Amino acid sequence: MSANIPHQSPRPPRVSVQTEDFDLSSEVAGLRAGDARVGAVCAFVGTVRDRNEGDAVASMELEHYPGMTEKSIEAIIDQAVERFGLFGVRVIHRVGLLQPMDQIVLVAVTSAHRGMAYQGCEYIMDYLKSLAPFWKKEQTPQGARWVDARVSDEEALARWSTPAA
Repeated sequence: MSANIPHQSPRPPRVSVQTEDFDLSSEVAGLRAGDARVGAVCAFVGTVRDRNEGDAVASMELEHYPGMTEKSIEAIIDQAVERFGLFGVRVIHRVGLLQPMDQIVLVAVTSAHRGMAYQGCEYIMDYLKSLAPFWKKEQTPQGARWVDARVSDEEALARWSTPAA
């Protein structure tokens, strides 16, 4: 650590898988705290919709594999930090029973410039949607059903595999 960088307070963990809700502004403030290099912050918050595939959704239950899920997300973050020069990353993914309009996921990143922040945030979210070990079950008027990744999620992920122009 360089002598001219001020002491930084301890940062929250990069990954939290939790049942509790989160506060966007508190999480972003914690991510930025004491880091004067930050010129850009990008955050994405995903929420439970009241409809999916044309059907009403009464609730969604999310499950994960403790330990493996966090390790998988940490690996995604490591790749994003290296690829986009991110300074800080915070990912929160909720599990348990959620209702329409509840927050499900937060991906927040910091970097020197907006382009890398946008790309880093989107990269992490694309990987979370397709590769992170979460299982989602929706309650609909027709009964419970497991939710699979969408073709559009797979297509979004595939574009990161192509070499940069």
